[in-house]
Amino acid sequence: MSTNELKKTIDLYLSRWKLISFFVIISLALAYTYLRYATYEYQAAASIKIKDDKQSQKLPSISELNKGSLFSDGNTKINDEIEVLTSRALIANVIKKLNLNIRYYEQGKIKEQELYKNPPIALNFFASDSIMHQVDTTLFIKIKSPSQFLMFQDDGKSLIDRDDAGGKLFSFGDRIKTGFGDMVIVPNTDKYAPRIGSNLKVSINPVNSLVNKYQSKISTAIEKESTIVKLSLKDNIPDRAIDILNQIIKEYNNDVILDKEEVIKVTSDFINNRLELVFKELEEVDFTAEQLQKRNNLTALGSQADIYLQSEKQNEFQISSTTNKIQLIDYLQEEIKEKNKRSDLLPANIGIDDSNVSQVTKSHNELVAQRDKILKNSTEKNPVVINLNNQIDALKSNLESSLENMRRTSEITLNSLNREDARIRGQLYSAPTKQRQLRDIERQQSIKESLYMFLLEKREESAISLGMFTPNAKVIETAYSTYNPVAPNKMMTYLGALMFGMMIPIGFIFVMDMLDTKIYDKDDLLGTLMAPYIGDIPLTSKKTKLINKIDYSPKAESFRILRSNIDFVLSDHDLSAKKIFITSTRAQEGKSHTSTNLASSISFSEKSVLLIEMDIRVPKIMQYLKEKPTTKVGLSDYLADKKLSPDDIVTKLKNNPNLDVIASGTIPPNPSELLMSNRVGELFNHFKDKYDYIVVDGSAVGLVSDTLLIAKFADIFIYVVSADNIDKRHLAAVAKPLLKDSRLPKMHLLLNGTNFDKKGYGYGYGYGKDPGKKKKWYQFS
Repeated sequence: MSTNELKKTIDLYLSRWKLISFFVIISLALAYTYLRYATYEYQAAASIKIKDDKQSQKLPSISELNKGSLFSDGNTKINDEIEVLTSRALIANVIKKLNLNIRYYEQGKIKEQELYKNPPIALNFFASDSIMHQVDTTLFIKIKSPSQFLMFQDDGKSLIDRDDAGGKLFSFGDRIKTGFGDMVIVPNTDKYAPRIGSNLKVSINPVNSLVNKYQSKISTAIEKESTIVKLSLKDNIPDRAIDILNQIIKEYNNDVILDKEEVIKVTSDFINNRLELVFKELEEVDFTAEQLQKRNNLTALGSQADIYLQSEKQNEFQISSTTNKIQLIDYLQEEIKEKNKRSDLLPANIGIDDSNVSQVTKSHNELVAQRDKILKNSTEKNPVVINLNNQIDALKSNLESSLENMRRTSEITLNSLNREDARIRGQLYSAPTKQRQLRDIERQQSIKESLYMFLLEKREESAISLGMFTPNAKVIETAYSTYNPVAPNKMMTYLGALMFGMMIPIGFIFVMDMLDTKIYDKDDLLGTLMAPYIGDIPLTSKKTKLINKIDYSPKAESFRILRSNIDFVLSDHDLSAKKIFITSTRAQEGKSHTSTNLASSISFSEKSVLLIEMDIRVPKIMQYLKEKPTTKVGLSDYLADKKLSPDDIVTKLKNNPNLDVIASGTIPPNPSELLMSNRVGELFNHFKDKYDYIVVDGSAVGLVSDTLLIAKFADIFIYVVSADNIDKRHLAAVAKPLLKDSRLPKMHLLLNGTNFDKKGYGYGYGYGKDPGKKKKWYQFS
């Protein structure tokens, strides 16, 4: 785009500043109205640190601190914890704890205001929570007095549109029957008491519908290799957003602690069951020993202790340990094979001194916990759950195989120890048989007692571990809000309104300019018709059709410029009159206006001018001059009547001695034939030496051929083109052939009626009526 085209485009839009300003003001007013009554959203944020399982215990051991962290494999498990934070089950618990499914509003004439903290009334329900969490209804209440209120049915209308006669009167504290159960409405007190005449709306929504809403609103963010999770929530009430985030963190910690304690509870249940069995077995052994001693009168047992050798004691200790180990393996195998358990978790650290079994048990329990956590928000058909079940089954199979191998090894060891014990007892052949029987019983007592004490110790360890867990999420920053609205953004709203208000009129102007095929300025004209350009005439009021001798208006100055340009073009003309013909494409383009004012302008320079009205079809010259012809005959009469001489049709103007006029005369039925007469040439020859200029007002070439018949007499043709009046295509179709074939001698273009305000184009002429007057701030030219 050239500089001139850019300037024209800018001028075009500047000329429409009033239209653009109007739309901008309307858009900004609409934006203000929108912001005035919009429901603003506020953002609350909180930060938590997800701790390692080892860090969540109150008394971690040194070995545990030296082991790898839960998050050593990246952010994968952090993402799992985030899924728990935003799970449906957890958010549903938050909604229930905060009673977010019941909302209170105070209705105004234009919008309603939600009341979150300390609402003027409170609803108490007799129905169970499970029922209330599924209710979907709206209650409309109008406060009539400090003790009474009206309740209306939900029929889609607001309280503003309701008649009090349609409501039912209740007192605060009355038991009100509803479709979902009875309820009681009680008022708040002091400054939060319900205002008399206020209109309240209570909306009760199903918890499930709110879960979806808040799940989409909660945002989480983590940085790479970091265990800090940033939570944010947008809500139209900032205090509610803060409460929700804090409650989410609280519910998450409770859920994690319950998961961790589940393993301990399973282990404790396992130990308690085994304790009952061992206690019964120990009672049986003790009873047998008691009966043997009574039956055989074995009371002085202390004196026989010397017969036991040190080797036998050591062998018996090994037999006891191995037997305990076999018994524990049996217990754990029974636990693995048990089908009717409420949990798949296995007891951990029950005393089997084997690192592989401990590691497999730990891995199994971690996978079970992970699967159960996913099942809270999924089903058994979830591919992740199926994969975890396969891993759990594989670990169980591996554990069963390891336990079976350990049991066989322990049985081999026990058999070997028993053979060694038999060998030692063979050496003690002198011991009484009864004492050996007592010895066997005592050995069994020792085994059962050690196993019983061992299980008691493990039960205490489990009980201590049950209270050792701390919350998994350490709060870095509790939920907070700046209480500044984040949506709608005032600056962006006003900026958008400003852009919208500008784009509509600018787009409209652009489209209209693209579709506009009219001619407005010199560039438009020369782009359509490549002919010499001689000047332009500005648009003026229809009241001032003629210029005056002393005239500083733009119109008068434009005709002076036109006069000078004509003199320059005809500078090589001989001493005879300069014949200037005026024509146009069609009527109403200012042809007669131009002829009259051009002749007047030339005459004001003390030159003699003859103005001939050769548009004998539609004459207008005398109307412009506001004078009547002094002769009764005119040009058409002269051409038709050979008895008339040229001087007989000349009209002398009273107020301008330098300008004479030949009126068109009687409108003939055959104007073209008359203009073909030789008397036309005789007319020009007669006056060529009597006047300095002859100005001819011809017919429009696009309508009739009259002007073409007399074109040979012209020294110059002024082709008038009306700005904002003629289509470029029409002008090109009519004028281009005439220019190409040179049918109009020295054809020059004159643009008439240029208007700066119309398209932003135009040129200044003169100084106006008051040259010293300053332009207004909104006048761009």
